[in-house]
Amino acid sequence: MKKLKYDPRSMIKNIGLVVLGTFILSFGTSIFLLPFNLVTGGIPGISLVISNIISVEWLTVDILVTILTWSLFLIGFIVLGKSFAAKTLISTIVYPIGVSLFMRLTSPDILNGFFDLSSHAHPALALMIAAVSSGICVGVGCALSFLGGGSTGGVDVIAFLICKIFKRLKHSTVMFFIDATIIILGMFAIGDFVLSLLGIVSAFIAAYMIDKVFIGRTKSFIAQIISDEYPSINKEILEKVDRGSTIIDITGGYSGESKKMLMVSFTVNQYAEIINIINKHDKSAFVTIHRAHEINGEGWTR
Repeated sequence: MKKLKYDPRSMIKNIGLVVLGTFILSFGTSIFLLPFNLVTGGIPGISLVISNIISVEWLTVDILVTILTWSLFLIGFIVLGKSFAAKTLISTIVYPIGVSLFMRLTSPDILNGFFDLSSHAHPALALMIAAVSSGICVGVGCALSFLGGGSTGGVDVIAFLICKIFKRLKHSTVMFFIDATIIILGMFAIGDFVLSLLGIVSAFIAAYMIDKVFIGRTKSFIAQIISDEYPSINKEILEKVDRGSTIIDITGGYSGESKKMLMVSFTVNQYAEIINIINKHDKSAFVTIHRAHEINGEGWTR
């Protein structure tokens, strides 16, 4: 068997993205989330809930973040295996260190209190800025880590474990309920409904930023077209849109009939033209169009 060759530059780039993303994530958590008790889910949310319930002087939020991060990493390593642990190792090391370092910046004695937003002269404005900024930082940080092939770990471990036991559950659904539970617990632990609502706003902004940075960075689509008129549709797409295609033999699951499926990759600017060509030749064609995260090869930017 031929051994796979790893590109050192690509590996360095990916590690750099994971480290940068994790530092941005820890910056947003330390500067904007934790000082204002904004519970958005995840390890920071659990840490805030515990710190508000258990009042122990040495058990600070950054120590709780470190304990939870490494505990969940070890559980993931034991139960989910080396592959999962390898993806989360960098973030597991960098994230607690980043949180501890950046939390020191919020002290009024550091840089004349430049990052001490909780003591700002306009507290209401500072709180709103913190909610928005935390969502942006957390979203961008997570997205960059994903682009580097890493994972932020954390409560993902709990979600994977639940999905391993209950195989019919979707990971995204379980994650939603875990974060929702943390936010609800935060409402009771902190006892401030406004802060809880702002935490939810921050979580939505983070999700939006992940979508834009990680998924929405490409404006490419893939169309799967099932039609008896595939030869004429294919010909016009090749000639007018200048896009290549793939013709796939398929069998109808209900009818059992053998058909041809045309698969075409195209940009957002060619969307309307592709639809018009399909409707021109076969208005009853079965068409599925979905967004592509990345397309490499001839005619596309690698």
